[in-house]
Amino acid sequence: MSLLYWIVFGLIAGSVANFIAPSSQGGFVGSIILGIIGAVVGGYLGERFFGVGVTGFNLTSFVVAVGGALVTLFVSRLFLRG
Repeated sequence: MSLLYWIVFGLIAGSVANFIAPSSQGGFVGSIILGIIGAVVGGYLGERFFGVGVTGFNLTSFVVAVGGALVTLFVSRLFLRG
């Protein structure tokens, strides 16, 4: 059941990141993947630099996951342009 929660959490975080920085690629599955990768990236960077990570389904984890998704979007767009 935990995997299902992470997929839903990833979908929500990815959708918010796509709303903040719109991307026409990926669709529904892309938003889920973006959110899950964003949670991992955000959790790593947040833990490393601010001592805050993805600890469960709470507001702090959500903000970290969305921030990680935005960083992931930014870096992927940087590499896709060049």
